[in-house]
Amino acid sequence: MELEINPNMQISESFVGNEKLPILVIDNFLQNPELLVEHACQQHFEYNSPFYPGPRAIAPKSFQLALLNTLQQQPLHRLFELNGGKLSLTLCHYSLVTTPANKLKLLQRIPHFDSPEHNALAAVLYLFKQDFGGTSFYRHNKTTFEYINADRQLTYYQSLESENGSDNIPQQGYINGDTPLFTRIGEQKGVFNRLIVYRRNALHSGSIPADFNFSDEPLNGRLTISSFIDCL
Repeated sequence: MELEINPNMQISESFVGNEKLPILVIDNFLQNPELLVEHACQQHFEYNSPFYPGPRAIAPKSFQLALLNTLQQQPLHRLFELNGGKLSLTLCHYSLVTTPANKLKLLQRIPHFDSPEHNALAAVLYLFKQDFGGTSFYRHNKTTFEYINADRQLTYYQSLESENGSDNIPQQGYINGDTPLFTRIGEQKGVFNRLIVYRRNALHSGSIPADFNFSDEPLNGRLTISSFIDCL
């Protein structure tokens, strides 16, 4: 599969929350994103994560190379204050959201962070055209943390533990807005062929709408490519 980067992509930077979390947004990322949807339809998806609410499959090498080559040319080091030079991928896969709202575990019902490391980035490419929601970023109300690094981890987990069992704990459903425990500080809409990049230590969650269909078919479901990027 020969993917082509769109020379007319639109690139923007934004900062969300009191702690000014940086986000890079690239619209119209690829010239031929439909090739990825077609490729995804031919893959075998597996439920291989205890946390992600759906199955995944490895994204093609051509996309991985296109992503790294493009991001290496973007102002990631300045925007995210990265220490190091070369970018590398530690994860890059197609993802579908298929777990019904009433089947979620507690940690799937609240925002999460993927890594406490400063140099660890995440990227999401949206490959659906329906209104299936984007990605939201949150502040934990009790600690006021908007990201979790190594120094904050213990305090954050202890605070969550102290709140467990209270009436504020969500009993079911995906978080998609303010709750007693968390405040939404920003949201990137799920727009077809939009790529977003953010630090993996940011508290975030997919913005899954209440009327979501939970299809396990790439052509009809909430298909994305999620990537973990490290700076070495």
